[in-house]
Amino acid sequence: MDFWQTVLVLGRRWYVAVPAFLLAVAAAGGIYLTVPVTYTSTSVLVLDQPLAGGSLPALPTDKGTITNPLLNFDQGLNNAAAIVIQALNTPEVAAALGASPTGDPSYKVTNGSTNQQEQIVAGPFVFVEGDSRDPQAAQDIAKRCVERVKQELAGRQQVLNAPPQTFITVDVAVQPTTPVAQRGNKTRAAAVAVAMGMVAALCAAYAFESYYQARRRKAGAANEKALVSASNGA
Repeated sequence: MDFWQTVLVLGRRWYVAVPAFLLAVAAAGGIYLTVPVTYTSTSVLVLDQPLAGGSLPALPTDKGTITNPLLNFDQGLNNAAAIVIQALNTPEVAAALGASPTGDPSYKVTNGSTNQQEQIVAGPFVFVEGDSRDPQAAQDIAKRCVERVKQELAGRQQVLNAPPQTFITVDVAVQPTTPVAQRGNKTRAAAVAVAMGMVAALCAAYAFESYYQARRRKAGAANEKALVSASNGA
């Protein structure tokens, strides 16, 4: 099957291909109208190191220091952000924040990377995204995520007995935004339907062409047989 042969078949059987394609276009329109719009609210948080640093003197007269464990290694803020991100993505926390098992509402907490392998190496940033078919629900779950990030980070430092003066703090660089409609799913679904319609139109045209050619060969064979019979009778 080459390109020009396909064009010729479609040209000969346009009365089959065109209706099949129009049905697909109508189906694509129906899909676009029925697929719900999802709204997204986003927020950006930055982890900040205390101005006095992550260590304090153990006692006023001592030379030793007490260091916040989360800041007692290289890339402390980056690792603290990664720990919080992993904690926010557990099923237990998702349920506590009101994320639905069906996906509406839902949320994502990342460091800006879509690659799970890179969640530990990016930086002291936490990106929050709330999604829902209801704009208000999307923003509400994003706000709950922001508050949970703050609680999670403070709670872990308290458990580690870090001095309060050395606590890592959370700066909300971007508050949960006004929800924005995401129509990508609708567009992709409609595009897939149109593509399937083109395939269906092509298949229908070739199927009818094959049927027509088979009938033509059968009729030719019958005529040839009739001519042979008439010739023998003569």
